[in-house]
Amino acid sequence: MRFEQFAEAHGLIINSLILDKWVRVPTTDHPRKRNGAYIFDGRSGAVINFAVHDKHQIYKTDTPYAPDPEAAAKRRKMEQDRLQRQQAAANKAAGIMNQAVLDTHPYLVRKGFQDKGYVWNGSLVLPMRVKGRLVGCQLIHADGTKRFLTGQQTKGASLMMDNKGQNILVEGFATGMSVRRALKHLRERYCIHVCFSAGNMIEVARGMNNPLVVADHDPMGIRTAKKISSRMWLGDEPGEDFNDAEIRLGTPAAAASLKSLL
Repeated sequence: MRFEQFAEAHGLIINSLILDKWVRVPTTDHPRKRNGAYIFDGRSGAVINFAVHDKHQIYKTDTPYAPDPEAAAKRRKMEQDRLQRQQAAANKAAGIMNQAVLDTHPYLVRKGFQDKGYVWNGSLVLPMRVKGRLVGCQLIHADGTKRFLTGQQTKGASLMMDNKGQNILVEGFATGMSVRRALKHLRERYCIHVCFSAGNMIEVARGMNNPLVVADHDPMGIRTAKKISSRMWLGDEPGEDFNDAEIRLGTPAAAASLKSLL
């Protein structure tokens, strides 16, 4: 069995094999994410599908690997295609934002907010930017289902709330809204970065000096927060985020739990 076949059998999607370093790739169960990884040196290697494996799956063969002579050209073509998809998604996001109107939304109401947000075709629209440049958006349907635009850049993309205070990283928009309300209660300035996923917090945090991470109380949230900063807020209840804590405790008590970390 060739390495590509071995990887495919474990759910990895490899369009062009790269040797001698760990490479993140999509998987058949998460084709829009890079939820798998592999390394291969031509004879031996390993793969992991993070959705199904708790350890690396080892591969070894006595048959030398014969590289594809067109591999470099294929990689260039893949990169060009990726950039074109990202630009198309950015253009679509700009169009959506131009058509969106300020309105209330069931998701916001359910999370405890009467604030108006940008709404397009019944979905709450959250613009996502990298260094101020619009790259895509997250769409939240009335039932809470979330999705990104096909092909858009998500790595390093965030939504920023104000920019007059210390950097605070959160995973989701409702958490960011609750943190903002708590900081207004404390009369503290803030620069809240909604990162849209725990893993993306690491990308957004690059270049920041020990930001406050308001983490979701789950294994991924805790591990990510510890990698980023020595300052971490964590809820009392497993599975809880700051929005859950604010709803459970009330804004004054939730704000008090943040105060010592500021």
